[in-house]
Amino acid sequence: MPSRSRRTLRSFFVACLAFVAIGSAGAQSPPVPPRDTTAFVDVNVLSMDREGTLHHQTVVVVDGVVVAIGRSVAVPDGARIVDGRGSAWLLPGLADMHNHVHRQQDLELQLALGVTTTLHMGEAPHHFVGRTRAAIEAGERAGPRTLVALAVDGSPRYGHLVVADADDARAAVRIARSNGYGFIKVYNTLPAAAFAALAAEAGEQGIGLVGHGVADVGLHAQLEAGQSLVAHAEEFFYTFFPIPAGEDPNAAPDEDRIALAVDLLRRHGAAVVADLVTYETIARQWGRPDVVEAFLRSPESRYLHPELRVSWPLQGYARRSGSLEDRLRFLRRFVRAMHEAGVPLLSGTDAPDIPGLLPGYALHRNLAALVEAGLDPQAALATATRVPGEFVRRHRPELPVSGVVAEGARADLLLVAADPLADLAPLAAPLGVMADGRWYPREDLDARKRSILEAYARAAASAREAGSRQADATGITDRRLVLPDAIACAARSSCPGSWRTPAGRGR
Repeated sequence: MPSRSRRTLRSFFVACLAFVAIGSAGAQSPPVPPRDTTAFVDVNVLSMDREGTLHHQTVVVVDGVVVAIGRSVAVPDGARIVDGRGSAWLLPGLADMHNHVHRQQDLELQLALGVTTTLHMGEAPHHFVGRTRAAIEAGERAGPRTLVALAVDGSPRYGHLVVADADDARAAVRIARSNGYGFIKVYNTLPAAAFAALAAEAGEQGIGLVGHGVADVGLHAQLEAGQSLVAHAEEFFYTFFPIPAGEDPNAAPDEDRIALAVDLLRRHGAAVVADLVTYETIARQWGRPDVVEAFLRSPESRYLHPELRVSWPLQGYARRSGSLEDRLRFLRRFVRAMHEAGVPLLSGTDAPDIPGLLPGYALHRNLAALVEAGLDPQAALATATRVPGEFVRRHRPELPVSGVVAEGARADLLLVAADPLADLAPLAAPLGVMADGRWYPREDLDARKRSILEAYARAAASAREAGSRQADATGITDRRLVLPDAIACAARSSCPGSWRTPAGRGR
């Protein structure tokens, strides 16, 4: 049984976290801009539906839709003018097709970094699914358009909704549809009968079937049954490639098997989330607590939600043994082989659940990782623009075209200072972002990022004050464990063991 001092310590630790949440909620971002008619003039358009760039173009947006593109397009009276001066590039907004972002600060951070579409891959709070997404669509809140998947599993091991049999599966699909979910995400321990029922009911209800490899089914049978998206490239390690012989549990598969996986995907037209940044980040911290500490000291970690600053060091990856480097090298070759064979690849990140992966920033790192793996910059960009747009239309054909700059397309646009095909870096510092026809210039995006920092500073001050009062009331004299110093103890992995969570593959 924990000592009284540890019980007391945990009680004021939780109280401090409550102050963190209250402090964060008090921040005020700029108002959401209206959907004004807008003309981007003298811009270089990287449309992503064709090779090359269209120079010195005018692009007109009305009511959230691109209505005209050309060199001699007339600008409507009263339109807002965004002048590219011949040097700015206009391209589609970016898509992160595997993340777990739902906090308002993280949504605005994504937007400030050019992300205009996301796919939330499970465990989204009900208020986010029902209210927050509707508020963004109505222009009451700022953030990307978010599609959501309901994660289901055969056991409570990973914290998902449990679907034990075929009856549960059919009911889960109907509940998902009633609550606005566009996808069902299958997880590792689903029973085979439940998976089969999910696949059949999802097809009838018009819900997309996505997710992990299911141990009792296998990716071959999952794709045969209609699963349209594999949620991580690494899933092929667990339910497709044979487990390598030998004592190393993290050995890479035989590369001769890559062609079989690629052929399977091509035959079924299935897509894969090529989230190299996820596996790279896990590999970096595997058995390395110092790497997690470095994540928490990085400049971008200023934008890390206080709750995650506490929880990241408690993840299990840094306490594992061995190395994932061989598998990482294999995964890079596998992703390149899928691209060369024409398999649809979508960028994703798993942010912010994995330590080191911040919303928005992680997507830019993934694009760079894809280039390092052998994709050219246009192909890498396609994984976060055109290909996600095609995937969304496959499941939601009633929606406007997205992921391209074209007449009739949804006006999710990114304006940057230099050619992203020459250097991807300008994508992370946009001159402005248009989300659903709403224009956010750089000064607006910068103000939103400042409001996040101010909210977290107020939260830290509130937590420090609350911890001090609790320490005075209980007689605890070691104030090194009062937040935000409790956060530092977590970063050193030297907090009481009962604070830590077990390691696990699932996410």
